[in-house]
Amino acid sequence: MTIQDALSEIAKATSIEKKRVTNHGVLNEAYDYAKPSSFSRGLRLEFGNIVVILISGTASIDEYGRTVHVGDFRAQLRRTYANITGLLESEGATWKDIVRTTCYLRDIERDYEAFNEERTQFFAEQGLDPLPASTGIQAILCRPDLLVEIEAIAAFKKQ
Repeated sequence: MTIQDALSEIAKATSIEKKRVTNHGVLNEAYDYAKPSSFSRGLRLEFGNIVVILISGTASIDEYGRTVHVGDFRAQLRRTYANITGLLESEGATWKDIVRTTCYLRDIERDYEAFNEERTQFFAEQGLDPLPASTGIQAILCRPDLLVEIEAIAAFKKQ
């Protein structure tokens, strides 16, 4: 599907359906993550036959809301990818549907090389072509033990 086809489908939509995205098998609800918090793990938007999934900043958090792999950047990044994968799977999507990521690193100078190596390997494992658009940003994350957080946007045609 071309971008023009997708925009045409969206333009035909008579409503936008919204649904919360979650997967308790990989991580807890956002409101349990950092109390108080007021966001969803993700939203599924349906514009007619077009689905857009907006995944909130996701990190190395387990199903109980605990930070996992404290101090290990690469392991935190892999857990972050696993969490995003689980959220995508809960909506019938895969990384091949991802069109954009925004990546927040606590210390971009220290960790960018490892980040790019892991991301390149993960994307190759997923068979991504083209690669998603992406931005890397240094940021203070909501917990001092988190080293990386990623937001993602997926778009696909409803089956």
